[in-house]
Amino acid sequence: MPKKEFVFPLMPLNRGSRPSGRLWNPAADVYRTSDGWIVKVDLAGVCKDELEIEVDVTYLRIRGCRRDTLYSENYSYHQMEITYSRFEKTIQFPCGIERASLAHDYHDGFLIVRLSCS
Repeated sequence: MPKKEFVFPLMPLNRGSRPSGRLWNPAADVYRTSDGWIVKVDLAGVCKDELEIEVDVTYLRIRGCRRDTLYSENYSYHQMEITYSRFEKTIQFPCGIERASLAHDYHDGFLIVRLSCS
């Protein structure tokens, strides 16, 4: 019995455009501390100068954009798994945080936001 061949066509290598952007929802961890909250957001590849942080009553909103810095018009892609797009991460807290003092640090791809409510 002859062996069947399976052919899986790949994307044409001469494609010069990138895939359409999809919404990116970065992962976040939220910790309760004795004097407030710590929020850690996984933002690998995001330029810290493009980050916006906003506090509104019970919400913390973080906005920004992760851009593909290797993309060039004369490149074609073979495989793309990393999402490059604008994002907005909104975290709701069980209490008011509008009067909390805010400090933040961006290190090794993580944004750390400290909200002190005391």
